[in-house]
Amino acid sequence: MSQPSATRWLVLAAVGVAQLMVVLDATIVNIALPSAQVDLGFSDDNRQWVVTAYALAFGSLLLIGGRLGDLYGRKQMFVTGLAGFAVASALGGAAGSFTLLVIARAGQGVFAALLAPAALALLSTTFTDPKERGKAFGIFGAVAGAGAGLGLLLGGALTEWLSWRWCMYVNLVFAVPAAIMAMVVIGADTERRKQAVDVPGAVTGTLGLFAVVFGFSSAESRGWDSPVTIASLVAGPLLLLAFVLIESRAAAPLLPLHVVRHATRGGSYFAIAALGIAMFGVLLFLTFYFQQNLGYSPLRAGFAFVPLNLTIIAVSAGAARALLPKFGPRALIVGGLTLGAVGMVLLARIDEGFGYLDVLPALLLIGVCAGLLYTTTYATGTLGVSWGDMGVASAMLNTASQIGGSIGTALLSTVFADAVSDSEAGSMLGAAVDGYASVFWWAAGLTAISAAVAFVLMRSTKAQMAAQFEWAPPAGAAVH
Repeated sequence: MSQPSATRWLVLAAVGVAQLMVVLDATIVNIALPSAQVDLGFSDDNRQWVVTAYALAFGSLLLIGGRLGDLYGRKQMFVTGLAGFAVASALGGAAGSFTLLVIARAGQGVFAALLAPAALALLSTTFTDPKERGKAFGIFGAVAGAGAGLGLLLGGALTEWLSWRWCMYVNLVFAVPAAIMAMVVIGADTERRKQAVDVPGAVTGTLGLFAVVFGFSSAESRGWDSPVTIASLVAGPLLLLAFVLIESRAAAPLLPLHVVRHATRGGSYFAIAALGIAMFGVLLFLTFYFQQNLGYSPLRAGFAFVPLNLTIIAVSAGAARALLPKFGPRALIVGGLTLGAVGMVLLARIDEGFGYLDVLPALLLIGVCAGLLYTTTYATGTLGVSWGDMGVASAMLNTASQIGGSIGTALLSTVFADAVSDSEAGSMLGAAVDGYASVFWWAAGLTAISAAVAFVLMRSTKAQMAAQFEWAPPAGAAVH
């Protein structure tokens, strides 16, 4: 029996707040890092681990988190994830040492891996009416898309007005109300898959994802020729290959392979990974450009991303309701990635005479790209999946986004460093501009290639999309 309409929108509010917290926490500490470094006295070499610890735990445990929701209840995993995230955030805010701060960030990642797949699965199983579903996913996509940029703005404001510690404490403002609301408005889990946990799949999948994320993070700090980097990037794909072989034979797999083999869902996972590469490049290097080249304060740098956020919100709100049923996911994903590539080309023209108004058109184009892709991938990445696999399908979207972001950060950071060292500019700021230009050319090329791959990979037609929007839970199943 489905929940009343008013209650369904309260469910959306709870999962939307949780998703916003998870996404903005990937960037909120970036601007706060210099202040935290002075306060706790850690080195430049160790600084990256405050960011990497979150990505490592989150990215490597998402598949397990999604499956635990399928097995033991999505409401339970969602509330547990929120509670744990709040505790880890409080620990990080009170941290008196670098080690404790990194442990707290890793704890945030662990609990984010529980709550993020549960949030999307709850949304998918709550909104089954096509009209309501489109609106709900439009709102959810807008929240997810704007979260990273909002993290920069909020991080700058809290660091400038209060303390870097409030970039951790602020999560309690999100987590505690969302957990209370979830306990009240989300119905009891009546549909659970009764099966044992796929231990071999869990071990190989988790270690494989960990090795890939760690390898790219290591490349950023140690270099691509480091033995640690090479070993991780070799071990990661081998472990993931073993994971696929195990899943193809397992009686109760952690990730049923039919979830990713479907053309529309597989294309959605690929697209969100490609978007992660592009968005992380924009947010990271434009943050440097605004502060180091234009002399912006942390708060002003955060405000510089507001047009990007507003564009994502506006496009996301309309894409799921009006564009997705009409044009289908293939057109929106390919079109979005193409616009993103054009935006990157505009950024790649950067020179020392550039100002904010020269950057603005590219921000708007990339905002349209992100708005189209976030809504489309969240709406189609779980459609058509059986009731018992909804959590792991949701986890795949988050996993793809995290892996894409990690690859993008490491790869583009290496491109930037090489371009700066090879620059013939007469000043450090000029060399940095050469580095930014190289980064944006690489990002443009990768995004354009991703658009071509998505065009080939995705086969769904508008008719198939319309049929998917008529998806409903199996007869007799409760909607949570």
